[in-house]
Amino acid sequence: MKINIGQFLTKRAEICPHREAIVEFERDRRFSFIQLNARANRIANGLLDQGIRPGDRVATLLKNSVEFVETYFAVAKIGAVMVPVNWRLVAEEIAYIFQDSGTQALVYDSDFDDAVDALHQGKSDVTLWLRRENSDGGTPQWALDYDQFAAASSPEEPPIGAWDHDNLFIMYTSGTTGRPKGVVHSHDGMLWSQLTSMSTSDMRDGDRWLLALPMFHVGCLSPTSLLVHRGGTGVIMRELDVGAMFRCIDQEKVTIFMAVPALLQFMLVTPEREQCDISSVRWIATGAAPVPVSLLHEYEALGISIFQAYGLTESCGPGTLLLPEDGEAKVGSCGRPQMHTNIKIIDDQGNTIEMGSEQPGELLVGGRHLMKEYWNNPEATAEALRDGWLHTGDICTWDSEGFVTVCDRMKDMIISGGENIYPAEVENALAASPEVQEAAVIGVASKKWGETPLALIVSAPGASPTAESLKAYCQEHLAGYKVPQLYEIVEALPRNPSGKLLKPELRKQFPGPAPF
Repeated sequence: MKINIGQFLTKRAEICPHREAIVEFERDRRFSFIQLNARANRIANGLLDQGIRPGDRVATLLKNSVEFVETYFAVAKIGAVMVPVNWRLVAEEIAYIFQDSGTQALVYDSDFDDAVDALHQGKSDVTLWLRRENSDGGTPQWALDYDQFAAASSPEEPPIGAWDHDNLFIMYTSGTTGRPKGVVHSHDGMLWSQLTSMSTSDMRDGDRWLLALPMFHVGCLSPTSLLVHRGGTGVIMRELDVGAMFRCIDQEKVTIFMAVPALLQFMLVTPEREQCDISSVRWIATGAAPVPVSLLHEYEALGISIFQAYGLTESCGPGTLLLPEDGEAKVGSCGRPQMHTNIKIIDDQGNTIEMGSEQPGELLVGGRHLMKEYWNNPEATAEALRDGWLHTGDICTWDSEGFVTVCDRMKDMIISGGENIYPAEVENALAASPEVQEAAVIGVASKKWGETPLALIVSAPGASPTAESLKAYCQEHLAGYKVPQLYEIVEALPRNPSGKLLKPELRKQFPGPAPF
């Protein structure tokens, strides 16, 4: 059987046509699978009428919405390639993505009129500008109105234009170092991403998944696609707002959602927590950082399980998963490899490190859900994909039972006095302190040690940590050479939309050098 991800929506509309597929919470817009499929078909046929062909790149500059979802499935059906763009980027950054990907069409929200006007005036290959009206402005002469475009197109099934290993989407990495790279995934890769997630976590028919993280990120695009495959309902929030999130969970009886650990912490002190019924929530998926035992216990008291995941854009999401039953015993770990995913850890010479060794090494991920390549970047592709393995650049250890713990990024390792210090290990120790809500550790230049760790601390509510108290805590939990000598209390840590800590931003803010 040939695979086209867009056809999954066609099939789902045949199996349960009147089941709710998509809910837009803020606008109270609701669409069944048969309605969503017809809407996607209209966009697909409209794109074909405008000359978009298999392999052409169609970018989206859209906030979470039914328009995002239907465009994704429409583009998939006709064999074009979606380029979901981070709408927090400025015009210059978006222009680079358009130029690198060779984008021919753009579907955008009127919220971004200023940026798109600038893009239209610049140099690009974009010939079709499709504007979704969200304000009282007007569509410029060089663009088409999205709703009119859809209404004028046929709801019939379009010809399928791609199969199996053909490109499905190009997702640009956050670009924490240098220019962002375009991660290319295929229809087959997305299928195996879905199968992996469904067979490792507790997915059920009819689940209602809150889609609050940005859909331009794989952590939300993959679940959006998965819900059609599994027959669940996507409950969309246009933007993340914690108070509205609780009201949404209450009203829509959400059963699953994703949240980074920092958001899990913040949710517990939000007033709406006491005002809303969240008993429908069965589990929450999280990633980007380990979850402290104290936080696991607080969610257990609410009857909510926590699945802790490790994954990458390059793996289309799946990597490892720490199941709720292992969360306390294996705190700090990101779990074992998911179904249909293989891993190994190698040393500097490329030799496999055996399970149970304390030796850290680079984590490699294998599976049919891996990316095909970095778009237009054969050198980076050859560096990342070798012999069927994705080289993640993450330094990890694994214990005798196969549980993986991330030590740090290879590039983030601090060498102090000849000793290797992995900031993530120090961050995990600090995060367990009752005085600390979040912690980040970076290396700063030191005349004495070459580098020395600096800890940036977000205080826990009601706490007033000092350098002395934090250092004393670290001395109880870390080897002496790992204990930071420098501490700064900050209001917040910079993160990208997926919740990943932006270490380059911290290095700019705190360039050093150390006073010793």
